Amino acid sequence: MNSFHRQRTPAAGVLLAAAWLCAAGGCGDGSTASPEAAANGAAGNGAAPVQPNERDTGRTGMLAVQSEPFGEVDGQPITQYLLSNKNGLAVSIIDYGAIVTSVVTSDKDGRRENITLGFADLEGYLGKDPYFGAICGRYANRIARGKFSIGDEQYELAINNEPNHLHGGTKGFNEVVWQARPLSNEMTEGEAVGVELKYHSPDGEEGYPGALDVTVTYTLDNDDRLRIDYEAVTDKPTVLNLTNHCYWNLAGVPPDGRREGLPTMLDHELMLNADHYLPVDETLIPTGELKPVAGTPFDFTEPHKIGERIGVLKAGVENGGYDHCYALNGQPGELKLAARVVHPESGRTMQVQTTEPGVQFYTGNFLDGSEANGGFEQHQGFCLECQHYPNSPNEKRFPETLLKPGEVYRQTTIHQFGVQLPGAGGAVKVSN
Repeated sequence: MNSFHRQRTPAAGVLLAAAWLCAAGGCGDGSTASPEAAANGAAGNGAAPVQPNERDTGRTGMLAVQSEPFGEVDGQPITQYLLSNKNGLAVSIIDYGAIVTSVVTSDKDGRRENITLGFADLEGYLGKDPYFGAICGRYANRIARGKFSIGDEQYELAINNEPNHLHGGTKGFNEVVWQARPLSNEMTEGEAVGVELKYHSPDGEEGYPGALDVTVTYTLDNDDRLRIDYEAVTDKPTVLNLTNHCYWNLAGVPPDGRREGLPTMLDHELMLNADHYLPVDETLIPTGELKPVAGTPFDFTEPHKIGERIGVLKAGVENGGYDHCYALNGQPGELKLAARVVHPESGRTMQVQTTEPGVQFYTGNFLDGSEANGGFEQHQGFCLECQHYPNSPNEKRFPETLLKPGEVYRQTTIHQFGVQLPGAGGAVKVSN
């Protein structure tokens, strides 16, 4: 059982407040907001601010990576990293679970808000939460009955989503401490800042064969692109399927756990670049078919409000909604458009590209307002989890998820944020 020790000197959130102040014009020279301004901006947080451990204020202006303490797990200090760019977009990531804790963007009126669901502090992430912002593995999504075979050898995994295995098991990659390294602009290939996170998964962890070394790298550039690169190697044949599990609500998520007035995301307009989806059984395991979306509530090849046809899926089902994998158009391994999302009221937009063959579209059907769910109610967030198909190890017709010694697992997903300006005929301004 993970223990939680609150150690906030300085308090988490001060760097984020500093980024907001800089974006508002308080740091015109590209420097960090003053300690006093940062502390005052952190909504009642009187702790002394953290000084950045690394900062790039050269030709790329406000591209910066900073860090601050975020508590402890079993005596291990947890660190939160803040990536920010010249437009004021700010992304926070912790080395527990490689979790994205917030993404702060501006709306069409310049109002800056976080657009991801999560917890105010580390304690919330230590329970059995809905995988807010986390890296899921070894196998993201479900494996039927928690069983698969490699050759003549059968492997049995934990059944943590009855009657199936979900997101890596009882203690997946979302519940481990990763080794983190901040990446300044000079350390990346382009004009970006980031954080590199590494985890060694020993042979047999959660029932999976092979010792696995995983690297996940988050980078942010001045074009408001949050890029996630994944890489892994193994010493024995194993199955692998990684994804990020951010929940999005482009309307803006209130800070400090306040959920009053937070709208659902049912009014968001979604386009998915997929002509086929994977039907599922009553336990959400794919049937093995790829069905055309045309003429069904699953058709998002043209933009539709998420809530426009969700009632068909919810009929008589308490936790009904979208929780389906879409087979993306294009070739696996090639970077391609996966989705576009627009929130008409705020004007915020998000475009997703990926090298993965599928994207799991999930509408927060099991969010119930409980403390374990961060107080969020059903449909207050949606996920676009770029990945291979669920239960692929047991479906020969699905793209391969077997990783062998000597091979390198690689994939990339990019989220690009912007604003759709009023009266611009649907034009999107990629700027924050």
